[in-house]
Amino acid sequence: MGLKAIHDGKLAVLLLSGGQGTRLGSSDPKGCFNIGLPSGKSLFQLQAERILCVQRLAAQFTNDGSAAPLQIHWYIMTSPFTDEATRKFVESHKYFGLEADQVTFFQQGTIPCVSGDGRYIMETPYRVAKAPDGNGGVYSALKSSRLLEDMATRGVKYVDCYGVDNALVRVADPTFLGYFIDKGVASAAKVVRKAYPQEKVGVFVRRGKGGPLTVVEYSEMDSSLSSAINQQTGRLRFCWSNVCLHMFTLDFLNQVANGLEKDSIYHLAEKKIPSIHGQTVGFKLEQFVFDAFPYAPSTALFEVLREEEFAPVKNANGSNFDTPDSARLLVLRLHTRWVVAAGGFLTHSVPLYATGVEVSPLCSYAGENLEAICRGRTFHAPCEISF
Repeated sequence: MGLKAIHDGKLAVLLLSGGQGTRLGSSDPKGCFNIGLPSGKSLFQLQAERILCVQRLAAQFTNDGSAAPLQIHWYIMTSPFTDEATRKFVESHKYFGLEADQVTFFQQGTIPCVSGDGRYIMETPYRVAKAPDGNGGVYSALKSSRLLEDMATRGVKYVDCYGVDNALVRVADPTFLGYFIDKGVASAAKVVRKAYPQEKVGVFVRRGKGGPLTVVEYSEMDSSLSSAINQQTGRLRFCWSNVCLHMFTLDFLNQVANGLEKDSIYHLAEKKIPSIHGQTVGFKLEQFVFDAFPYAPSTALFEVLREEEFAPVKNANGSNFDTPDSARLLVLRLHTRWVVAAGGFLTHSVPLYATGVEVSPLCSYAGENLEAICRGRTFHAPCEISF
């Protein structure tokens, strides 16, 4: 069902990529970051090649002999701070094999920064300090850029929306899309089970009996609720983590773009903000992409395995979690399991838990079609397996 919809041109992919890699020790956009895989590929390249792989799978699945090229359109949201660098990076790499006309860049907005007493923070004597309006700014940005109309013109019905800083993201996942279509809902989210009570992820909750599903961010949840246990299951009461892997109908995105314009929700983030007085502690106002879920008449959650689809890249190496090193190992371990399952063998000169093999997205999307490449062959880790 998902592959058929993709073949029919009904799916677009929406990348939220407005953030800089400041916490990674880089001023470049996060998508430019190389997490140290054997291939040296950036996050942008891994994601673009997964789109190419899904396009091929959809064409093979339908096998209708059509001469028309199959394209999944990739909409990339940047910010004023990352737009030029993102465009140059993607263009200099020749769109990673995608066609130039199937990639569209657009910018999210900005919001003035304020001090603790509610005053504007001045960047210069004549300019207010501003910051990107959060990944939830995507809705107003899509509307102001007239990209919702562009999607409709292209025949898009469904939009796969995700954050850039996940090395294992399954972009344009046909299984998720098929589930979404089958459920007939307006919105859906992939979720993973929370690893531990204080993990810094938002969780899905239902507001009131029979109320809408929404997300409460970790910074806005009381610690007693974060660690509360469901006595029937023995698991955390609020255990379904939001990992920014969403699916929406185009009709719902239109509804949200108009609704949030009249009823905006802002979250406060205390940050050090450059000002005429040096680094000033103040507040950035942000909107989050999950602010849309309460507007949905119906929402479905789709549980996935953390070790297969969630390798966040948020903090510099040396931090305790969500680093390029930890993400790289998650990718290598998953791909090693694929290769062994396909009949391949590994040799390694360091402990296997510290290394592995990388399978190019151009070879396999989720471990399929590897037998012809791997069966009976031995690979020395670390290495990349490609055509």
